[in-house]
Amino acid sequence: MSFHVPNEFRIHEGQLASTDDCGNNGAFKIPVVQGRPLIFMIASDGEGWEHVSVSTPIRCPTWEEMCFIKAMFWEEEDCVMQLHVPKSEWINNHPFCLHLWRPLNEPIPRPSGILVGIK
Repeated sequence: MSFHVPNEFRIHEGQLASTDDCGNNGAFKIPVVQGRPLIFMIASDGEGWEHVSVSTPIRCPTWEEMCFIKAMFWEEEDCVMQLHVPKSEWINNHPFCLHLWRPLNEPIPRPSGILVGIK
């Protein structure tokens, strides 16, 4: 299992600038490609969690875009999650932002595959 950032997309100038010396922490931007909107990400690996926030300027990221970002930051067999916390705990700093999370010190519990469907 491995958390890694796409340094080629790291933001090096402006308010959210960081350098490669910041490791897995920083802001990243993937430019518009073939009709897909600009994707903006903020990554961190503190307080026992690996985390990537994912947003676009015009809408929430799609499932396919979230899968694309997951593959950029984690390995194929790593399990990461999106959380739906209680409404009283919602924090919304951007209207079109979703988050990927992975705890560092314990595996993510998962139901048996049979509860999802036939493999």
